[in-house]
Amino acid sequence: MSFSNAIKPVRKAVFPVAGLGTRFLPATKVMPKEMLPLVDRPLIQHAIDEARDAGIEEFIFITGRAKEMLETHFDHQPELMETLEKRGKHDLLEKVKATALPEGSLFLTRQAKPLGLGHAIWCARKLVGNEPFAILLPDDVVLAKKGCLSQMIETYNEIGGNIVGVMDVPREQTASYGILDIKTDDGKLVDIKGLVEKPKPEDAPSTLSVIGRYILQPEVFDHLASFEKGAGGEIQITDAMAKLIGKQPFHGLRYEGQRYDCGSRLGFIEANIAFGMEDPEIGKQVRDLVKRFAA
Repeated sequence: MSFSNAIKPVRKAVFPVAGLGTRFLPATKVMPKEMLPLVDRPLIQHAIDEARDAGIEEFIFITGRAKEMLETHFDHQPELMETLEKRGKHDLLEKVKATALPEGSLFLTRQAKPLGLGHAIWCARKLVGNEPFAILLPDDVVLAKKGCLSQMIETYNEIGGNIVGVMDVPREQTASYGILDIKTDDGKLVDIKGLVEKPKPEDAPSTLSVIGRYILQPEVFDHLASFEKGAGGEIQITDAMAKLIGKQPFHGLRYEGQRYDCGSRLGFIEANIAFGMEDPEIGKQVRDLVKRFAA
């Protein structure tokens, strides 16, 4: 594939949801971790809503075994809706209706073996086709006035190329992230000259890390197809992205908002508190609870 300077719109988003969620066992023994509730919506709903708000039209799930609940959640639920209608619970009925995706907009493909995030994204290559696409990791949740992906697409529509959401991390934590090697940095937009997956603190070129939000050009699939193993013996999306640098524009965006790692138990609890305090119905009570516990 050759890169065109024309900025094609981002219409498709990929959601890697094949993970086992072992850090939440036994809660995730049967239920997918992406269905864990963040206040009143499961994690996957937060990711889908962020993508919809950003103008995404097609939603691609990379699933695994026992993930049928994810598809069902976004399906039409006539019995539930009829019951809510009969009971006059119109506010809840509207919330249920809001979860349904337009017909023909949800696509699923399987990652049969857990070979890494890069391999999961490669599994979506035929559904993505020859156009730019977004990736949202449901574990990464961003609390922001304007959705993280909306911010990224606004920037993408101006400059094109590849864009990743980035944040600063403590140097001692670089071995847990993909880290940027920076060419220029204006405080918001970072021109990237390299990417390193999970470097040791002493080897990290910076402390600016990639979070679970990406806008990538389809040429990344050419590099993922080699199935080259990287950090942890897995096929890493970071390694494939790094090979695009110098051939295509590649930037990091310091988004506005607070990111929470809902892939960890502590991060998940923290996110529930933060989102709970911003909830229009129960926010005040949650803030009062937090003050009580703090006292």
